[in-house]
Amino acid sequence: MPVSLANKRILLGVTGGIAAYKSADLVRRLREAGADVQVVMTEGGKRFITPLTMQAVSGKPVRDSLLDPEAEAAMGHIELARWADLILVAPASANFIARLAQGMADDLLSTLCLATDAPIALAPAMNRLMWANEATRSNMQTLALRGVLAWGPGAGDQACGEVGEGRMLEPLELVAKVAGYFGNGLLSGRKVLITAGPTREPIDPVRYITNRSSGRMGFAVAEACAAAGAEVTLVAGPVSLPTPAGVLRLDVETAAQMHEVVITRAGEAEIFIATAAVADYRPQDCADAKIKKADESMSVALTRNADILADAASRFANLFTVGFAAETDQLQDYARGKLEKKGLDMVAANWVSDGRAFDREDNALWVCWSGGEQELPSAPKKVLARQLVELISQRIKEKHERQQHSRPGAQDAGQNTG
Repeated sequence: MPVSLANKRILLGVTGGIAAYKSADLVRRLREAGADVQVVMTEGGKRFITPLTMQAVSGKPVRDSLLDPEAEAAMGHIELARWADLILVAPASANFIARLAQGMADDLLSTLCLATDAPIALAPAMNRLMWANEATRSNMQTLALRGVLAWGPGAGDQACGEVGEGRMLEPLELVAKVAGYFGNGLLSGRKVLITAGPTREPIDPVRYITNRSSGRMGFAVAEACAAAGAEVTLVAGPVSLPTPAGVLRLDVETAAQMHEVVITRAGEAEIFIATAAVADYRPQDCADAKIKKADESMSVALTRNADILADAASRFANLFTVGFAAETDQLQDYARGKLEKKGLDMVAANWVSDGRAFDREDNALWVCWSGGEQELPSAPKKVLARQLVELISQRIKEKHERQQHSRPGAQDAGQNTG
């Protein structure tokens, strides 16, 4: 099946290394797959391959200066940072990796990497001893914790005459990595409904009950589903996060509002992923005016909210349902119980005690389904989201295969004795 990167915008960074000669072919291969490519070169990169060559293969003028008066008149580096769906640095030299790990912004490429919210992937290329050096290994570990992807290096003959790890991956291998990152159609054409963030349950016009959910995990899942080719509708509680590219966002505030939107939309969806931290209870009555301080104590009567996930699972039999469980104890037991009680297809559970999950960029998940489980170790939430999408895709495929085999006459289908 040919790789398709149609409508994907790739910003290709070229740094100083002999492997830069491969970058021209990489641009050509990315464009053949349908990607729109903008090349950004460092001063070192221009010593190994000319900007004119890269312009010829990309069809765009190469960007190489942070202080280009013509481009910066409209804050060109910020515009570029927002333009990219992915920043791929190939080759990524040991020097560039070190500067990126330190958060330096002394040229256009490093500045773009700091100014973007797009994913960043590095294709390291250097001498085997430089790659094995503790400083380089430490820098790569630092970047990995920030969610920066590392594609390679490969092993083999090197330009210096030595043999070992440090070769930049070949252009076709990198194109496959890019396609794999974007899901390569794992959920292509599927309609996905996702909830994210907290809800707010009003006590009076100025006070409400809520929780610590930031919505980051749900938004990362929405982004990963869209990248995998899905048509995504995101029902978001009150959060301060930008809408992922290609996602339809519907904002709500209360659990009742979220329930109404989900039930209205779920009939059109194939997959429902409930990452939102929905309030289980709401105040029975909401005061029309601000409640004034009076007695030493006061109580607020609470009433239970509808269970959005359970309702969707029971009403729409063909909906593939994924629940989230945030737990402080007995995580696996509670997650399995939720799976069975609500009749879900999958549950992703995470610890929320001792400073884990909330208000953090990283997380860890324990995912379970009927007859199986898988642990996703601590990683940036965007990385976890992509791993979860892969699991969902696998489970949907297996579920459909079981349904096909269980149909009456399935064993005899295609057999004709006439």
